[in-house]
Amino acid sequence: MENKNLITLPDIKMDGNLYKNERLNIVESLLPSSFDSNHACDLLELSNGDLLCAWFAGSDEGNADISIVLSRLNKGENQWSDPVIISDNNGYSEQNPSLFLHPNGEIWAMYTAQVSKESAEGVRFNLQYTSKIYRKISTDNGYTWGSAEVMFDREGSFCRQKIQVLANGRWLFENWICFDDDSHNGSDITIVNISDDEGKSWKAVKIPNSRGRVHCNVLEVEKGHVIGLFRSRAADNIYFAQSFDNGDTWTEPIRTELPNNNSSISAIKLQSGNLALIYNHLRFNDLQDITVWPFERCPVTVAISEDNGRSWPYRRHIEIGEGYCGNKNRSQNRRYEYPCIMQDKNGLIHAAYSFGNRETMKHIVFTENWVTGEEQGVK
Repeated sequence: MENKNLITLPDIKMDGNLYKNERLNIVESLLPSSFDSNHACDLLELSNGDLLCAWFAGSDEGNADISIVLSRLNKGENQWSDPVIISDNNGYSEQNPSLFLHPNGEIWAMYTAQVSKESAEGVRFNLQYTSKIYRKISTDNGYTWGSAEVMFDREGSFCRQKIQVLANGRWLFENWICFDDDSHNGSDITIVNISDDEGKSWKAVKIPNSRGRVHCNVLEVEKGHVIGLFRSRAADNIYFAQSFDNGDTWTEPIRTELPNNNSSISAIKLQSGNLALIYNHLRFNDLQDITVWPFERCPVTVAISEDNGRSWPYRRHIEIGEGYCGNKNRSQNRRYEYPCIMQDKNGLIHAAYSFGNRETMKHIVFTENWVTGEEQGVK
């Protein structure tokens, strides 16, 4: 075939600019980054309409130069800023940031810090069992940050979802606990930290029989009724648990219909009252009590629930990678992973995830009706 007369479609560039994808009717952006590895982002809308995106970046996960970085999309502008390091680079590997907007206007950046791979000997799998959870506070919309302080000092503590504020004013902050054993993190358990004084003190509630069910996304679906959606170390399905007393007691996690590949998920309650969940639509195992770590983390899919997470009838892929989907060739896709999701004050849904083997972060904007098919997308 002669190619000289074919039209080449323009491609998105890693320059932080917002691009309109006319074919899919979404807005998308590749955030600028000069780091070798970029992973595990979170999004936050500020009261002035600015958007923040935080993630961890450096040479490779677990190394001492892995730090928390932050990029900004100012309201009314169409380009994300270059990321800046906001953590302290103290020789630990700093990972998994979550951004929380305090009712008093402060921004809390919560993140993990663990012993780096370079400073330890005889590491069997990873050093997540050495992690503690830190906090830094900004009082000027994220431009400057105070000193780091330990928030949860139990070794092995990890976090991912931001603090959730319930209708009665209670705060819930999910963590999972990693242990120094040979299970390859299969023995991790989930706890929910509860504060009734806006984070001044906390009590921990263990979710029963949560071994291997982590990254719990806590959502208040009705007043006092809270659900949790979990990643599974077994790479089988996303799991579901619930509490009817503002998080004081929980049912044990059970399987949902949605697959999971032992990779992170993110869920929110939408302004419509429905739930939205973003995840990799893949599973690799049917046994619930083993640990499986597949390479494959593609596609990225958004699902909508109209019944508080019991079923997910609407699903749409937002990232298909290189398009491989067979049992023998799907590993040819690069990894598109660890998505987060939020909805802004105007009702637009924002998602971001690690793009193309952690080359950078990709940001996408769409609507709930775009997922359900009731309208085409962002206008």
